[in-house]
Amino acid sequence: MKRLETLKILTAPAVIFVFILFVYMLFVYISMSIPIFQWEGCDIYLKNIWHASENPSEEYYGLAAAIWGSVYTSVIAVFIAIPLSLAYSIFVNDYAPTKIKNVMIILSDVMAGLPTIIYGIWGAFVLVPFLREWVMVPLYRGLSFIPFFSYPPVSGYSYLSAGILLGIMVTPFASAIIREAYGSVPQIYREAAYALGFTKYESTRLIIGFIRPAIISGILLAFGRAIGETVAVSLVIGNTFNMSIGLFSPGYTISSLIANQFGNAFIYKHMTSALFAGGLALFGIGTLINIAGILYLKRWKENVKF
Repeated sequence: MKRLETLKILTAPAVIFVFILFVYMLFVYISMSIPIFQWEGCDIYLKNIWHASENPSEEYYGLAAAIWGSVYTSVIAVFIAIPLSLAYSIFVNDYAPTKIKNVMIILSDVMAGLPTIIYGIWGAFVLVPFLREWVMVPLYRGLSFIPFFSYPPVSGYSYLSAGILLGIMVTPFASAIIREAYGSVPQIYREAAYALGFTKYESTRLIIGFIRPAIISGILLAFGRAIGETVAVSLVIGNTFNMSIGLFSPGYTISSLIANQFGNAFIYKHMTSALFAGGLALFGIGTLINIAGILYLKRWKENVKF
């Protein structure tokens, strides 16, 4: 007990420091956003407009398009990353020979550590042209009556390109959590399933049920990683103030907007505050997603007994 109390005392300062840092960051974003709220009110989040002017009375900003782009591309990324992560985890743990397994794990870890600019350049020069010629144009020609495919793929720089690139980028992070959880399920569960006559497919489904919290954690990590990505997204999304469900239309994200505009924001009276309001929106979205995940995991633990 004495050792436990000593450990608590030694670790408490780190917890307090993290909490203070969180509160301080929130305070900075709120205080820096107040001028734009006083100038525009809630319109900063509700309107799609970006009118910069050296005359402060003519300035007006709206982040609706950037918020939409951030959420839209992140959702696309999650829909891509989670199936890939699950498939990767199942293959590595159940099917891959030991030598191939180790190589795949190393490659995944290397991908997670690559600078994002590498992904961005590859996306701009390889992924976007490929998607435009082999995915966007055929889908537009054959399925343009569907709203998701109704926007003509003029350049290829679009929500779809950004979402797919983000999905590739966040897959190593999500798969690391899911792979470890899948591999840590005791072998006795697999043996019990086989003893009951389960096929390998059915036993795999059973194990996936056991690691549901890890899958949820992977989704949260993938979404949080995707919604905050900046450089790579800026190179492939098109950077246009546009709100559309069309996958082939260009757009903006909050992160790419901040990256593109922050360098000259000091010229304008209200732009810096508007960009901080965008950061505050990201802060809020991330907080809500994490709260939802925590509540889900709490409910799961209450209902599932081992």
